[in-house]
Amino acid sequence: MADFLVDVKEGKDFSFPKEEDEIMKFWSDIEAFEQQLKKTEGMPEFSFYDGPPFATGMPHYGHILAGTIKDVVTRYASATGRHVVRRFGWDCHGLPVEYEIDQKLGIKSKDDVMKMGIAAYNEECRSIVTRYAKEWETIVGRMGRWIDFKNDYKTMDPNFMESVWWVFKTLFEKGKVYRGFKVMPYSTTCNTPLSNFEAGLNYKDVSDPAVMVSFPLIDDKDNAAMVAWTTTPWTLPSNVALCVNPTFKYVKLKDPATGKVYIVGESRISQLPGAAATTGKKGKPGNVGFERIGEMLGTELLGKKYVPLFDYYKELEATAFRVCNDLYVTDDSGTGVVHQAPAFGEDDYRCCIAHGIIAKGDPLPCPVDDNGRFLPIVTDFAGQYVKDADKDILVRLKADGRLVNNTSMVHSYPFCWRSDTPLIYKAVPSWFVKVEEMRDQVCANNLKTSWVPAVVKEKRFHNWLANAHDWAVSRSRYWGTPIPIWANPDFTEMKCIGSIAELEALTGEKITDIHRHFIDHLEIPSERGPNFPPLKRVDDVFDCWFESGSMPYAQAHYPFENKEHFEKTFPADFIAEGLDQTRGWFYTLMVLSTALFDKPAFKNLICNGLVLAADGKKMSKRLKNYPDPMEVVNKYGADALRLYLINSPVVRAEPLAFKEAGVFAVVKDVFLPWYNAYRFLVQNAIRYREEHGEVSLASVDLSKVDNVLDRWILAATQTLTREVEEEMEAYRLYNVVPRLLTFIEQLTNIYVRFNRKRLKGAKGPEDTLRALGTLYSVMVTLCKAMAPCTPFFTETMYQNLRRCEPGSEESVHFCPYPKAAAGLKEDVHIQESVKRMQTVIDTGRVLREKHTKPVKVPLKKLVVVHTDDLFLADIAGELKEYVLEELNVRELETCNDVLQYATIKAEPNWANLGKRLGKDMGKVAGAMKALTIEQLKQYEVDQTIEVAGYTMGPDDIKVVREFKLPAGRTLEEVDAGGDGDVLVMLELEQDEALLEIGTAREVVNKFMKMRKAATLIPGQTVEYYIALTGDEAANSALAKVMANQAQYIASALATPLLSMDDIGKGVPLISESHVTSGGQPFTLAFCHPTVFPCLEALSVLAGGDKDMAEGLAVWLASRDPAALAEEAKGVVQVKLNGVDFSLKLGEHFFMSAADKVALQLSNLKL
Repeated sequence: MADFLVDVKEGKDFSFPKEEDEIMKFWSDIEAFEQQLKKTEGMPEFSFYDGPPFATGMPHYGHILAGTIKDVVTRYASATGRHVVRRFGWDCHGLPVEYEIDQKLGIKSKDDVMKMGIAAYNEECRSIVTRYAKEWETIVGRMGRWIDFKNDYKTMDPNFMESVWWVFKTLFEKGKVYRGFKVMPYSTTCNTPLSNFEAGLNYKDVSDPAVMVSFPLIDDKDNAAMVAWTTTPWTLPSNVALCVNPTFKYVKLKDPATGKVYIVGESRISQLPGAAATTGKKGKPGNVGFERIGEMLGTELLGKKYVPLFDYYKELEATAFRVCNDLYVTDDSGTGVVHQAPAFGEDDYRCCIAHGIIAKGDPLPCPVDDNGRFLPIVTDFAGQYVKDADKDILVRLKADGRLVNNTSMVHSYPFCWRSDTPLIYKAVPSWFVKVEEMRDQVCANNLKTSWVPAVVKEKRFHNWLANAHDWAVSRSRYWGTPIPIWANPDFTEMKCIGSIAELEALTGEKITDIHRHFIDHLEIPSERGPNFPPLKRVDDVFDCWFESGSMPYAQAHYPFENKEHFEKTFPADFIAEGLDQTRGWFYTLMVLSTALFDKPAFKNLICNGLVLAADGKKMSKRLKNYPDPMEVVNKYGADALRLYLINSPVVRAEPLAFKEAGVFAVVKDVFLPWYNAYRFLVQNAIRYREEHGEVSLASVDLSKVDNVLDRWILAATQTLTREVEEEMEAYRLYNVVPRLLTFIEQLTNIYVRFNRKRLKGAKGPEDTLRALGTLYSVMVTLCKAMAPCTPFFTETMYQNLRRCEPGSEESVHFCPYPKAAAGLKEDVHIQESVKRMQTVIDTGRVLREKHTKPVKVPLKKLVVVHTDDLFLADIAGELKEYVLEELNVRELETCNDVLQYATIKAEPNWANLGKRLGKDMGKVAGAMKALTIEQLKQYEVDQTIEVAGYTMGPDDIKVVREFKLPAGRTLEEVDAGGDGDVLVMLELEQDEALLEIGTAREVVNKFMKMRKAATLIPGQTVEYYIALTGDEAANSALAKVMANQAQYIASALATPLLSMDDIGKGVPLISESHVTSGGQPFTLAFCHPTVFPCLEALSVLAGGDKDMAEGLAVWLASRDPAALAEEAKGVVQVKLNGVDFSLKLGEHFFMSAADKVALQLSNLKL
């Protein structure tokens, strides 16, 4: 026989994780990923960039989410005829690696590194870079993601680093690089500045000093002192100026108790202790406050000199210790006076430069070393860590009479994301890329990209770009790509190197590695001659964000190799990462591609939200507030986790509170129903083949199917593939996955559920084959459509389904994405009718539940009300049997006169109309309410109408139908419901005939449950029996019901229901159950069909010999019915105790008890 489907295990025995392990082995055996790449060679390139993670830690849910999104999109791209190279990348440099080594070796400062030696330090870093690389490969692979680990890229590879040099030199030669000071978040533990992005990663609420300090003005007639407020007393030794807002009013206040005069902002008087007048309590006098003796604008204070707090920077007196004006000063905190320490505040630095307090390029008053300790110039606090020095500084100020107030405050403060120690803001010499002058270009290139969701591009990312500052790309660290600038001591001569070959030519040295310890010693002779000092490399290395932003070029070793291929495939078709990368990788990609080529680095981007713990808090290894990802995979399967993640708010860049129960729900609500539908197909296809011989499910001519649900599911499949393709091409996964899941729900809960009898053969072999062929086609198409999302489960099913199609692809992931099948159409009409049918059924169930009428209780009539005559014809025609069966209703009527059972009204669809109508919304809403019934009916036909000067389309108005109780009826007798489109009216009264039908239905349902409990396979033939065990009246009533409903029961069970009295002697029961229904007790049982001897006829045949007759009966009962039927051909020859007997079928024995009863009934009729 030809190859065919093989049977599959029950859902309860199917382990998704174990089956996925088998698929992993299958993919490995056939080298599936490699084969997919080979099969698509020569097809259009789909360019994809994978952002590099650090391999110093294990993958978490954020990595798994982003990886799943990338895998779905790239699998789809491959299935739609594109060649998709997918290379994994590793971020190897930077603070994360150095921090690990610092912790391991106990390194606390730069001096510790210098003692160890940069070479030894960097090699220690190199040794741990790929510590978890194998674990990453295992976990990423186990999640079903296909990506090339063998041909990966590493940011520490010389080729990668050389391309980074090329990027930087190109910017340098374009005049987009400069050296300057930048006040930046600075980690005193890691001895390096951080980007603002990094500084924003770890804010904590801390308690800091909040102090007011006096600055006596020189030559003031009232001896007044400016009062400034600060939460960083450690910056006061570096004070060189004060700043006030030029537009604010400031006041002189005299303390009557001390005679001291202070100047503060008028709106901040209440913050100066004792300054504001207060009323007394409990009869005690209040505070009279300070005397107001003068006022002035901030502009009048400009240039006034004051007495310095300390004399550490006395040499700056000619320009410093003056009052400045700047609008950055606010009146929402402090005193309206801000002290200026230009080395420790971005606004301070800008303001002091603008007012000539300090000059650009001059040394800054910065008395703090790289470890955050005061330098010897601060003689009173030298060697102290700045935060620890706060208390001593305040003691000194108090002793000097300069401390006006000393309190504390709790506020949010940035901590180093690696060392978890407080950051300070500190001016550091850095190399900058000029981003500010490129803002317009960068924003214009952003407009050329497509983001999902678009709001992240249009709001968050655009705002960040529009306000972007120059980018500090250097770090004072060791393990990274060295900044390729060689300079003389005063930076009057500089050389930027763009390649290894260039450095070799200039130094005469052979170079194999360009990390610091391989090139720091190299010198380049001055172009001005031997009398000038040689050029030496600057100490800094690149910020690792510069490396990841250079990834498109560096992974290809551009422009040294792959030049033509890169330029052909740049920008990338697609990238994806988390929302946090808007100020990280997305930003650096956009800036560098704009600076290099004036184009974006990518065309399409999916930005996902953050995955949080179940309580909505950040996932924490320390708190263990989330389940290990691999434990979840091993429990539920990778497909379930994938589907849970990509069908959640995170694909809209919203947060997801991860719940393990959600993954289980995917298995329960999606995969198990889907699997059971697949198993149902397999079992019934096998049965059909056994009964009817060779069959090809793949060859069924689906263009000739005539069953309404066959036509519907095929049409829905066409719509599905078209809609999914449209949404995938737009990268809208948030529309794709719900659509796929809705289709699976329709397939299992409508098509398979409503067609179970057909698929089992209830309407004859031809109809059954068409139904099986339809279901087979839909299952294959669904496997191909869902393969990018659920690669394992679809592969499992496909490997069985493809047995019916000789020559089919070896893997579902080699199959092209399904297109609309030739000869089939979407048939929008039938899809709409079935959708409305489901509404009718759902509404009927709701009405039954509302009135406590379970489905097992039959009801008389259902009325469907709608104006669409085509739908009413469908619901009263081909769809009728499904409605009657599902709702257990005897009659279905239709009505196209809405007003007979309902009122109708128009409601605006504000989701469509809101933006369009603006201030006219109220006017249009009022006009809609005034539309007549005739107008609304016509609108439903035309799908367009003019309202208040606006043309309304098909989705702009919702025509709502509300039930109107018929005259003379009560809600206990009849009720209705609907969705505003279809109205369903249900008659709730019952008569004796309906009660009889309900009892019969209950008997059938009980037998079905008994079959399931006895683990009978579908289609396995048994004989059903009933025994009436109540009193005479009850038995008589139930017997009447069974007689009246005998035809229905026989049809439902596929065999007549027999009396227990008809069970053959000694026949074992498979199952027996004692039941009570409506107060009437009875017993139900079933057994395997057995040969039924007729003792009376056998006794006559044996000449009245009772023993001989019983012996013949025992012999007959011991025979297999199927074998006996084949042997008998109407007569069986038997020799017993030396006597020959001819036993006749239908006289001396029957093939089953049912046959005997049927003959008896036939004789009675005769």
